[in-house]
Amino acid sequence: MKHTLLFSSILLLIPGTLAADWPQWLGPNGDSVWQEEDVITQIPGGGLRTKWESAVGLGYSGPAIANGRVYLMDYILEDGAIANNAGAPDQLSGSERVICLDAETGKLLWQHTYDRSYLISYGSGPRTTPTIVDGKVYTLGTEGDFFCFEAKSGRIIWSKQFSEAYGAKTPIWGHSAHPSVYQDTLYSIVGGEGSIVVALDKDTGEEKWRALTAGSQGYCPPTILTHDGIEQLIIWHPESINSLNPKTGEVYWSEPLRPNFGGSIQAPRKQGSLLFVGGPGIASMFKLVTRDGIPGVEPVWKGNSRDAVYPVNSPIVFTEEAIYSVDSGTGAMISVSPKDGSRFWETAEPVLEDPSKRGRHGTAFLTRHNDSDTYYIINEIGDLILAELTPSGYRELGRTHVIDPTNSTNAGGTRNVIWSHPAFADKTLFVRNDEKIIAIDLNAKNY
Repeated sequence: MKHTLLFSSILLLIPGTLAADWPQWLGPNGDSVWQEEDVITQIPGGGLRTKWESAVGLGYSGPAIANGRVYLMDYILEDGAIANNAGAPDQLSGSERVICLDAETGKLLWQHTYDRSYLISYGSGPRTTPTIVDGKVYTLGTEGDFFCFEAKSGRIIWSKQFSEAYGAKTPIWGHSAHPSVYQDTLYSIVGGEGSIVVALDKDTGEEKWRALTAGSQGYCPPTILTHDGIEQLIIWHPESINSLNPKTGEVYWSEPLRPNFGGSIQAPRKQGSLLFVGGPGIASMFKLVTRDGIPGVEPVWKGNSRDAVYPVNSPIVFTEEAIYSVDSGTGAMISVSPKDGSRFWETAEPVLEDPSKRGRHGTAFLTRHNDSDTYYIINEIGDLILAELTPSGYRELGRTHVIDPTNSTNAGGTRNVIWSHPAFADKTLFVRNDEKIIAIDLNAKNY
Protein backbone atom coordinates (compact mmCIF):
# COMPACT_ATOMS: atom_id res chain seq x y z
CA MET A 1 0.00 0.00 0.00
CA LYS A 2 1.28 3.45 -0.91
CA HIS A 3 0.63 6.43 1.33
CA THR A 4 1.65 9.91 0.20
CA LEU A 5 1.06 13.15 2.07
CA LEU A 6 1.72 16.56 0.54
CA PHE A 7 1.35 19.64 2.72
CA SER A 8 1.17 23.36 2.18
CA SER A 9 3.77 25.40 4.01
CA ILE A 10 1.17 26.63 6.50
CA LEU A 11 -1.61 24.51 7.95
CA LEU A 12 -4.34 26.36 9.84
CA LEU A 13 -6.70 24.88 12.39
CA ILE A 14 -10.05 24.25 10.80
CA PRO A 15 -13.19 25.18 12.75
CA GLY A 16 -16.65 23.76 12.00
CA THR A 17 -17.82 24.05 8.43
CA LEU A 18 -19.18 27.41 7.29
CA ALA A 19 -22.60 28.32 5.91
CA ALA A 20 -21.03 28.92 2.48
CA ASP A 21 -19.59 25.39 2.37
CA TRP A 22 -20.70 22.32 0.40
CA PRO A 23 -19.41 19.65 2.79
CA GLN A 24 -21.17 16.57 1.44
CA TRP A 25 -23.19 15.04 -1.40
CA LEU A 26 -25.89 17.49 -2.56
CA GLY A 27 -24.87 20.31 -0.25
CA PRO A 28 -25.04 21.27 3.43
CA ASN A 29 -28.48 19.74 3.98
CA GLY A 30 -28.23 17.04 1.32
CA ASP A 31 -31.22 18.53 -0.50
CA SER A 32 -29.73 19.99 -3.72
CA VAL A 33 -30.28 23.55 -2.48
CA TRP A 34 -27.63 26.30 -2.64
CA GLN A 35 -28.36 28.91 0.01
CA GLU A 36 -26.32 31.86 -1.25
CA GLU A 37 -26.82 35.56 -1.98
CA ASP A 38 -25.25 37.92 -4.53
CA VAL A 39 -24.52 35.24 -7.12
CA ILE A 40 -25.26 35.40 -10.84
CA THR A 41 -28.81 34.69 -11.95
CA GLN A 42 -28.03 35.18 -15.63
CA ILE A 43 -25.02 34.39 -17.81
CA PRO A 44 -22.86 37.50 -18.34
CA GLY A 45 -22.33 38.56 -21.92
CA GLY A 46 -18.60 38.06 -21.68
CA GLY A 47 -18.94 34.60 -20.16
CA LEU A 48 -17.73 33.35 -16.79
CA ARG A 49 -14.28 33.66 -15.24
CA THR A 50 -12.33 30.53 -14.39
CA LYS A 51 -10.55 31.08 -11.07
CA TRP A 52 -8.27 28.05 -11.44
CA GLU A 53 -8.03 24.50 -12.73
CA SER A 54 -6.09 21.54 -11.37
CA ALA A 55 -5.25 18.18 -12.92
CA VAL A 56 -7.01 15.11 -11.50
CA GLY A 57 -7.42 11.46 -12.49
CA LEU A 58 -10.47 9.39 -13.33
CA GLY A 59 -13.57 9.60 -11.18
CA TYR A 60 -17.32 10.01 -10.82
CA SER A 61 -16.76 11.42 -7.33
CA GLY A 62 -18.04 14.94 -6.88
CA PRO A 63 -16.08 17.56 -4.91
CA ALA A 64 -16.88 18.61 -1.36
CA ILE A 65 -15.85 22.00 0.01
CA ALA A 66 -15.28 23.04 3.62
CA ASN A 67 -13.30 25.77 5.34
CA GLY A 68 -11.54 26.95 2.20
CA ARG A 69 -10.57 23.50 0.97
CA VAL A 70 -11.74 21.15 -1.79
CA TYR A 71 -11.82 17.39 -1.19
CA LEU A 72 -12.10 14.92 -4.05
CA MET A 73 -11.44 11.28 -4.94
CA ASP A 74 -9.92 9.96 -8.18
CA TYR A 75 -8.29 6.91 -9.73
CA ILE A 76 -4.87 6.63 -11.36
CA LEU A 77 -5.16 3.83 -13.92
CA GLU A 78 -2.01 1.78 -14.45
CA ASP A 79 -3.22 -1.24 -16.41
CA GLY A 80 -6.44 -2.48 -18.03
CA ALA A 81 -9.12 -1.03 -20.27
CA ILE A 82 -12.37 0.69 -19.34
CA ALA A 83 -15.14 -0.78 -21.50
CA ASN A 84 -18.26 0.86 -19.99
CA ASN A 85 -20.18 -2.38 -20.44
CA ALA A 86 -23.09 -2.37 -17.99
CA GLY A 87 -23.20 -6.17 -17.83
CA ALA A 88 -19.52 -7.02 -17.49
CA PRO A 89 -16.78 -5.79 -15.15
CA ASP A 90 -13.58 -4.01 -16.09
CA GLN A 91 -10.43 -5.59 -14.66
CA LEU A 92 -8.11 -2.73 -13.76
CA SER A 93 -5.06 -2.04 -11.65
CA GLY A 94 -4.04 1.31 -10.27
CA SER A 95 -4.47 3.45 -7.20
CA GLU A 96 -7.26 5.44 -5.60
CA ARG A 97 -6.54 8.87 -4.19
CA VAL A 98 -8.12 11.30 -1.79
CA ILE A 99 -6.89 14.82 -2.54
CA CYS A 100 -7.23 18.14 -0.76
CA LEU A 101 -6.87 21.42 -2.68
CA ASP A 102 -6.87 25.06 -1.68
CA ALA A 103 -10.30 26.37 -2.72
CA GLU A 104 -8.94 29.77 -3.78
CA THR A 105 -5.93 28.64 -5.80
CA GLY A 106 -6.36 24.94 -6.62
CA LYS A 107 -2.98 24.18 -5.01
CA LEU A 108 -2.56 20.60 -3.76
CA LEU A 109 -2.36 20.62 0.05
CA TRP A 110 -2.32 16.89 0.76
CA GLN A 111 -3.17 13.55 -0.77
CA HIS A 112 -3.59 9.98 0.35
CA THR A 113 -2.86 7.29 -2.27
CA TYR A 114 -3.42 3.55 -1.94
CA ASP A 115 -3.12 0.63 -4.33
CA ARG A 116 -6.49 -0.66 -5.46
CA SER A 117 -7.41 -3.10 -8.23
CA TYR A 118 -10.92 -2.85 -9.67
CA LEU A 119 -13.28 -5.58 -10.82
CA ILE A 120 -16.39 -3.53 -11.56
CA SER A 121 -18.45 -2.29 -14.47
CA TYR A 122 -17.85 1.35 -15.49
CA GLY A 123 -14.43 1.41 -13.87
CA SER A 124 -13.67 5.12 -14.24
CA GLY A 125 -12.86 5.76 -10.61
CA PRO A 126 -14.49 6.39 -7.24
CA ARG A 127 -18.19 7.17 -7.04
CA THR A 128 -18.81 8.83 -3.69
CA THR A 129 -18.40 12.42 -2.60
CA PRO A 130 -16.32 12.98 0.56
CA THR A 131 -18.21 13.99 3.71
CA ILE A 132 -16.65 16.65 5.96
CA VAL A 133 -17.82 17.04 9.57
CA ASP A 134 -16.11 18.58 12.61
CA GLY A 135 -12.66 18.69 11.05
CA LYS A 136 -12.82 15.14 9.72
CA VAL A 137 -13.12 13.87 6.13
CA TYR A 138 -14.87 10.55 5.42
CA THR A 139 -14.31 8.79 2.09
CA LEU A 140 -15.55 5.53 0.56
CA GLY A 141 -13.68 3.95 -2.35
CA THR A 142 -15.10 1.87 -5.17
CA GLU A 143 -14.02 -1.48 -3.67
CA GLY A 144 -15.02 -0.64 -0.09
CA ASP A 145 -11.98 1.16 1.34
CA PHE A 146 -13.34 3.51 4.00
CA PHE A 147 -11.21 6.22 5.64
CA CYS A 148 -11.62 8.90 8.25
CA PHE A 149 -8.97 11.62 7.82
CA GLU A 150 -8.03 14.68 9.76
CA ALA A 151 -9.20 17.38 7.37
CA LYS A 152 -6.32 19.81 7.87
CA SER A 153 -3.48 17.32 7.48
CA GLY A 154 -4.71 14.13 5.81
CA ARG A 155 -3.67 12.03 8.80
CA ILE A 156 -5.65 8.78 8.97
CA ILE A 157 -7.75 8.68 12.15
CA TRP A 158 -9.39 5.32 11.45
CA SER A 159 -10.21 3.09 8.50
CA LYS A 160 -12.08 -0.07 7.48
CA GLN A 161 -12.12 -2.37 4.47
CA PHE A 162 -15.70 -3.54 3.96
CA SER A 163 -14.93 -6.91 2.38
CA GLU A 164 -12.52 -7.77 5.21
CA ALA A 165 -14.59 -6.39 8.08
CA TYR A 166 -18.07 -7.47 6.93
CA GLY A 167 -17.66 -9.95 4.09
CA ALA A 168 -19.23 -7.39 1.77
CA LYS A 169 -19.07 -8.14 -1.93
CA THR A 170 -18.57 -5.13 -4.16
CA PRO A 171 -21.71 -4.55 -6.27
CA ILE A 172 -21.19 -4.63 -10.03
CA TRP A 173 -21.10 -0.81 -10.29
CA GLY A 174 -18.96 -0.36 -7.20
CA HIS A 175 -19.63 1.06 -3.75
CA SER A 176 -21.55 4.23 -4.58
CA ALA A 177 -23.60 5.19 -1.51
CA HIS A 178 -22.26 8.42 -0.03
CA PRO A 179 -21.61 8.14 3.73
CA SER A 180 -23.89 10.17 5.99
CA VAL A 181 -23.16 11.67 9.41
CA TYR A 182 -25.90 12.58 11.87
CA GLN A 183 -25.00 13.83 15.32
CA ASP A 184 -22.23 11.49 16.61
CA THR A 185 -22.94 8.61 14.21
CA LEU A 186 -21.73 7.79 10.71
CA TYR A 187 -24.04 5.64 8.58
CA SER A 188 -22.70 3.69 5.63
CA ILE A 189 -24.11 1.19 3.17
CA VAL A 190 -21.77 -1.79 3.48
CA GLY A 191 -23.17 -5.19 2.44
CA GLY A 192 -22.75 -8.69 3.80
CA GLU A 193 -24.96 -10.79 6.06
CA GLY A 194 -26.90 -8.55 8.45
CA SER A 195 -24.84 -5.49 7.53
CA ILE A 196 -26.45 -3.74 4.57
CA VAL A 197 -26.25 -0.63 6.77
CA VAL A 198 -23.71 -0.12 9.55
CA ALA A 199 -23.68 2.63 12.18
CA LEU A 200 -20.25 3.70 13.42
CA ASP A 201 -18.98 6.20 15.96
CA LYS A 202 -17.89 9.06 13.71
CA ASP A 203 -14.79 9.81 15.81
CA THR A 204 -13.45 6.32 16.53
CA GLY A 205 -15.00 4.03 13.90
CA GLU A 206 -16.32 1.76 16.64
CA GLU A 207 -19.41 -0.12 15.49
CA LYS A 208 -22.67 0.81 17.20
CA TRP A 209 -24.97 -1.53 15.31
CA ARG A 210 -25.56 -3.24 11.98
CA ALA A 211 -28.82 -4.18 10.24
CA LEU A 212 -30.57 -5.70 7.21
CA THR A 213 -29.71 -8.48 4.79
CA ALA A 214 -30.28 -8.54 1.04
CA GLY A 215 -28.78 -10.09 -2.06
CA SER A 216 -27.00 -6.81 -2.80
CA GLN A 217 -26.49 -3.58 -0.88
CA GLY A 218 -27.39 -1.36 -3.83
CA TYR A 219 -26.17 2.20 -4.32
CA CYS A 220 -28.58 4.44 -2.39
CA PRO A 221 -27.12 6.62 0.39
CA PRO A 222 -28.55 6.48 3.91
CA THR A 223 -31.15 9.20 4.46
CA ILE A 224 -32.24 10.71 7.79
CA LEU A 225 -35.71 12.25 8.01
CA THR A 226 -38.02 13.39 10.78
CA HIS A 227 -41.79 12.91 10.79
CA ASP A 228 -44.15 13.63 13.69
CA GLY A 229 -41.07 14.37 15.76
CA ILE A 230 -39.58 10.89 15.23
CA GLU A 231 -36.24 10.47 13.46
CA GLN A 232 -36.02 7.73 10.85
CA LEU A 233 -33.11 6.30 8.88
CA ILE A 234 -34.30 5.37 5.38
CA ILE A 235 -32.43 2.55 3.63
CA TRP A 236 -33.40 1.50 0.11
CA HIS A 237 -31.64 -1.62 -1.13
CA PRO A 238 -32.59 -3.59 -4.29
CA GLU A 239 -35.28 -5.60 -2.50
CA SER A 240 -37.10 -3.14 -0.23
CA ILE A 241 -37.25 0.32 1.29
CA ASN A 242 -36.84 0.34 5.05
CA SER A 243 -37.19 2.74 7.97
CA LEU A 244 -34.92 2.18 10.97
CA ASN A 245 -34.41 3.73 14.36
CA PRO A 246 -31.14 5.66 13.80
CA LYS A 247 -29.95 4.97 17.34
CA THR A 248 -30.55 1.22 17.47
CA GLY A 249 -31.10 -0.13 13.95
CA GLU A 250 -34.56 -1.42 14.90
CA VAL A 251 -36.77 -1.67 11.80
CA TYR A 252 -39.86 0.55 12.00
CA TRP A 253 -41.33 -0.44 8.62
CA SER A 254 -40.36 -2.17 5.39
CA GLU A 255 -41.99 -2.17 1.94
CA PRO A 256 -40.98 -4.34 -1.05
CA LEU A 257 -39.54 -2.08 -3.76
CA ARG A 258 -37.48 -3.76 -6.49
CA PRO A 259 -35.98 -1.50 -9.18
CA ASN A 260 -34.81 -2.92 -12.48
CA PHE A 261 -31.18 -4.13 -12.61
CA GLY A 262 -30.82 -3.82 -8.82
CA GLY A 263 -30.71 -0.06 -9.35
CA SER A 264 -31.64 1.37 -5.97
CA ILE A 265 -29.62 4.56 -6.48
CA GLN A 266 -31.26 7.91 -5.81
CA ALA A 267 -32.06 8.95 -2.24
CA PRO A 268 -35.80 9.04 -1.46
CA ARG A 269 -37.16 12.57 -1.09
CA LYS A 270 -39.59 13.87 1.55
CA GLN A 271 -42.01 16.79 1.29
CA GLY A 272 -44.45 17.21 4.16
CA SER A 273 -45.80 13.73 4.90
CA LEU A 274 -45.00 12.42 1.40
CA LEU A 275 -41.98 10.29 0.49
CA PHE A 276 -41.07 9.79 -3.18
CA VAL A 277 -38.80 6.97 -4.38
CA GLY A 278 -37.67 6.78 -8.00
CA GLY A 279 -35.33 4.56 -9.98
CA PRO A 280 -35.20 2.31 -13.07
CA GLY A 281 -38.70 0.91 -13.44
CA ILE A 282 -39.76 2.34 -10.06
CA ALA A 283 -41.69 5.50 -9.18
CA SER A 284 -43.58 5.23 -5.89
CA MET A 285 -45.14 7.75 -3.56
CA PHE A 286 -45.73 6.87 0.08
CA LYS A 287 -47.44 8.73 2.89
CA LEU A 288 -45.63 8.73 6.22
CA VAL A 289 -47.93 7.93 9.13
CA THR A 290 -47.55 7.38 12.88
CA ARG A 291 -49.63 4.86 14.80
CA ASP A 292 -49.37 4.71 18.58
CA GLY A 293 -46.02 6.45 18.37
CA ILE A 294 -44.61 3.99 15.80
CA PRO A 295 -43.66 5.20 12.28
CA GLY A 296 -45.31 3.57 9.27
CA VAL A 297 -46.19 4.23 5.63
CA GLU A 298 -49.15 3.96 3.30
CA PRO A 299 -48.89 3.65 -0.50
CA VAL A 300 -50.26 6.68 -2.39
CA TRP A 301 -49.51 5.95 -6.06
CA LYS A 302 -47.18 4.02 -8.38
CA GLY A 303 -46.01 5.26 -11.74
CA ASN A 304 -46.57 3.55 -15.06
CA SER A 305 -44.96 3.92 -18.46
CA ARG A 306 -46.94 7.09 -19.23
CA ASP A 307 -46.36 9.10 -16.07
CA ALA A 308 -43.93 9.83 -13.22
CA VAL A 309 -40.13 9.95 -13.65
CA TYR A 310 -37.56 7.16 -13.38
CA PRO A 311 -34.12 8.59 -12.51
CA VAL A 312 -30.79 6.79 -12.43
CA ASN A 313 -27.93 9.31 -12.48
CA SER A 314 -29.83 12.50 -11.73
CA PRO A 315 -30.84 13.27 -8.12
CA ILE A 316 -34.46 14.15 -7.36
CA VAL A 317 -35.69 17.60 -6.34
CA PHE A 318 -39.06 17.52 -4.54
CA THR A 319 -40.72 20.90 -3.89
CA GLU A 320 -44.19 21.60 -2.55
CA GLU A 321 -45.44 21.94 -6.13
CA ALA A 322 -43.55 19.36 -8.16
CA ILE A 323 -40.95 16.61 -8.46
CA TYR A 324 -38.09 17.26 -10.90
CA SER A 325 -35.50 14.83 -12.26
CA VAL A 326 -34.22 13.29 -15.49
CA ASP A 327 -35.78 10.10 -16.81
CA SER A 328 -33.25 7.31 -17.33
CA GLY A 329 -35.09 5.82 -20.28
CA THR A 330 -35.54 8.92 -22.44
CA GLY A 331 -33.05 11.48 -21.17
CA ALA A 332 -35.80 14.06 -20.74
CA MET A 333 -36.12 16.31 -17.72
CA ILE A 334 -39.59 15.72 -16.31
CA SER A 335 -41.82 17.62 -13.90
CA VAL A 336 -44.27 15.44 -11.98
CA SER A 337 -47.32 16.15 -9.82
CA PRO A 338 -46.80 14.87 -6.25
CA LYS A 339 -50.56 14.32 -6.02
CA ASP A 340 -50.92 11.53 -8.57
CA GLY A 341 -47.67 11.15 -10.54
CA SER A 342 -49.01 12.80 -13.70
CA ARG A 343 -46.49 14.72 -15.78
CA PHE A 344 -46.69 18.50 -15.96
CA TRP A 345 -44.08 18.67 -18.74
CA GLU A 346 -40.95 17.06 -20.14
CA THR A 347 -38.06 18.35 -22.25
CA ALA A 348 -34.62 17.10 -23.24
CA GLU A 349 -33.35 20.66 -23.93
CA PRO A 350 -31.40 21.02 -20.65
CA VAL A 351 -29.97 17.49 -20.79
CA LEU A 352 -28.87 16.23 -24.21
CA GLU A 353 -26.60 17.66 -26.86
CA ASP A 354 -29.19 16.60 -29.42
CA PRO A 355 -32.62 16.93 -27.75
CA SER A 356 -34.35 15.45 -30.79
CA LYS A 357 -33.00 12.00 -29.93
CA ARG A 358 -33.66 9.74 -26.98
CA GLY A 359 -30.77 9.66 -24.54
CA ARG A 360 -30.77 6.57 -22.36
CA HIS A 361 -29.30 7.44 -18.95
CA GLY A 362 -29.40 11.12 -19.84
CA THR A 363 -27.95 13.13 -16.97
CA ALA A 364 -28.35 16.61 -15.54
CA PHE A 365 -27.66 17.76 -12.00
CA LEU A 366 -30.20 20.24 -10.62
CA THR A 367 -29.34 22.64 -7.81
CA ARG A 368 -32.06 24.94 -6.53
CA HIS A 369 -31.13 28.52 -5.61
CA ASN A 370 -32.44 29.32 -2.12
CA ASP A 371 -36.21 28.74 -2.09
CA SER A 372 -36.74 30.21 -5.54
CA ASP A 373 -37.73 28.68 -8.87
CA THR A 374 -34.24 29.34 -10.25
CA TYR A 375 -31.95 26.34 -10.75
CA TYR A 376 -28.30 25.89 -11.65
CA ILE A 377 -28.00 22.87 -13.93
CA ILE A 378 -24.84 21.07 -15.01
CA ASN A 379 -25.73 18.73 -17.84
CA GLU A 380 -23.93 15.71 -19.24
CA ILE A 381 -22.05 17.68 -21.93
CA GLY A 382 -20.61 20.17 -19.44
CA ASP A 383 -22.95 23.14 -19.89
CA LEU A 384 -23.96 25.35 -16.98
CA ILE A 385 -27.60 26.32 -17.45
CA LEU A 386 -29.62 28.80 -15.43
CA ALA A 387 -33.30 27.99 -15.69
CA GLU A 388 -36.64 28.58 -14.05
CA LEU A 389 -38.51 25.37 -13.20
CA THR A 390 -42.18 25.47 -12.26
CA PRO A 391 -45.15 23.18 -12.86
CA SER A 392 -45.99 25.51 -15.75
CA GLY A 393 -42.83 24.72 -17.66
CA TYR A 394 -39.09 24.94 -18.21
CA ARG A 395 -37.76 28.44 -19.00
CA GLU A 396 -34.09 28.75 -19.81
CA LEU A 397 -32.40 31.93 -18.59
CA GLY A 398 -29.03 31.27 -20.16
CA ARG A 399 -26.27 28.74 -20.63
CA THR A 400 -22.52 28.51 -21.17
CA HIS A 401 -20.11 25.64 -21.68
CA VAL A 402 -17.80 25.18 -18.69
CA ILE A 403 -16.06 21.79 -19.05
CA ASP A 404 -15.71 19.07 -21.67
CA PRO A 405 -17.15 15.55 -21.21
CA THR A 406 -14.40 12.93 -21.03
CA ASN A 407 -16.34 9.70 -20.46
CA SER A 408 -18.99 7.86 -22.47
CA THR A 409 -22.38 6.31 -21.78
CA ASN A 410 -21.61 2.76 -22.89
CA ALA A 411 -19.26 0.40 -24.67
CA GLY A 412 -20.16 1.86 -28.04
CA GLY A 413 -19.42 5.38 -26.89
CA THR A 414 -22.88 6.58 -27.94
CA ARG A 415 -22.55 9.92 -26.14
CA ASN A 416 -19.71 11.73 -24.42
CA VAL A 417 -20.78 12.59 -20.88
CA ILE A 418 -19.93 13.98 -17.46
CA TRP A 419 -21.47 11.97 -14.63
CA SER A 420 -19.93 13.82 -11.69
CA HIS A 421 -22.06 16.12 -9.52
CA PRO A 422 -20.77 19.70 -9.11
CA ALA A 423 -20.43 21.65 -5.88
CA PHE A 424 -21.44 25.24 -5.13
CA ALA A 425 -19.61 27.05 -2.35
CA ASP A 426 -18.35 30.55 -1.54
CA LYS A 427 -20.00 31.98 -4.68
CA THR A 428 -18.06 29.51 -6.82
CA LEU A 429 -18.91 26.50 -8.99
CA PHE A 430 -16.58 23.51 -8.66
CA VAL A 431 -16.90 20.89 -11.41
CA ARG A 432 -14.66 18.07 -12.63
CA ASN A 433 -14.19 15.58 -15.43
CA ASP A 434 -11.62 12.76 -15.74
CA GLU A 435 -8.75 15.16 -16.39
CA LYS A 436 -9.24 18.27 -14.27
CA ILE A 437 -11.30 20.09 -11.70
CA ILE A 438 -12.10 23.75 -12.28
CA ALA A 439 -13.41 26.58 -10.10
CA ILE A 440 -15.66 29.13 -11.80
CA ASP A 441 -16.53 32.49 -10.28
CA LEU A 442 -20.30 33.00 -9.79
CA ASN A 443 -20.01 36.13 -7.64
CA ALA A 444 -22.37 38.65 -9.23
CA LYS A 445 -20.21 41.58 -8.02
CA ASN A 446 -17.36 40.42 -10.26
CA TYR A 447 -19.31 40.82 -13.51
